[in-house]
Amino acid sequence: MSILRVVSYNIHKGRSALGARDSLKELRLGLYGLRPDLVFLQEVQGRNESRGVLDAQHMSLAAALHMDMCYGRNAIRNQSDHGNALLSRYPILEHENQDISDHRLEQRGLLHATVEVGNHEVHCFVVHLGLFAGSRTRQIQALVDRIDRMVPAGAPMVIAGDFNDWNDRLAPLFVQRLGVYEVFSHAPKLVGGEGPRLRESMRRLSNVLRGVPNSLAMLERTNQLTMQGNYRDVRPPRTFPAVFPWFRLDRIYQRGFGVRSARVLRGRAWAKLSDHSPLLAELELP
Repeated sequence: MSILRVVSYNIHKGRSALGARDSLKELRLGLYGLRPDLVFLQEVQGRNESRGVLDAQHMSLAAALHMDMCYGRNAIRNQSDHGNALLSRYPILEHENQDISDHRLEQRGLLHATVEVGNHEVHCFVVHLGLFAGSRTRQIQALVDRIDRMVPAGAPMVIAGDFNDWNDRLAPLFVQRLGVYEVFSHAPKLVGGEGPRLRESMRRLSNVLRGVPNSLAMLERTNQLTMQGNYRDVRPPRTFPAVFPWFRLDRIYQRGFGVRSARVLRGRAWAKLSDHSPLLAELELP
């Protein structure tokens, strides 16, 4: 039996939420403290030829965490590029980045890696879907087609990233076609509630802007899988923007695992690192 600590995080090219400062150093420390086994990263800067801007961020983070890594370059500019990355404490056997761009204004990729965990080959997909509903539907269909072609039936699988699916309309397709479930849905009991209502969120945001200490206390949603593996129709957590989480953009889907816990990491420290909040899940592989 293997227990995997899985993180999904849109790191905003290693910049703070408003892009005012570099956050890569603090990001390294934050991820190190989570003791992850698999890290699904989006908006990772692979190259930047501008002065004073860190590049090869996937390599820097992998070196700091002593993990294997692979990178999928998606958006290519004259002096820079960025894309998705997977960091793994286990050997990455092979990987491929598939172009799933739906139009020239948004360059999107699907990073597929096979990771050796004990006697299992775990298929990992790092995704960052488009901003338009039609694009997301076609990109998910490309993901489904790839899984049908390249992943053995019943093989353990983790799909994680920034889905931009604030209406949660893609979940039925995942369940029906792939038999995967969002980690927060496996919960006999939800600890801590749904999250801040609008009035409470407005009060918290006002406190943040006024500099009230500890106004963004850590909120955690923890779900425990029952012995029977019960499923609950629980909406994914709010993860964007990190300082005022309201939109449900980020997901971790899994197949073949037991979900021991799942939480979204919020608070002032995390809100300084990116415009998204990270997700952390503990998955048990029989």
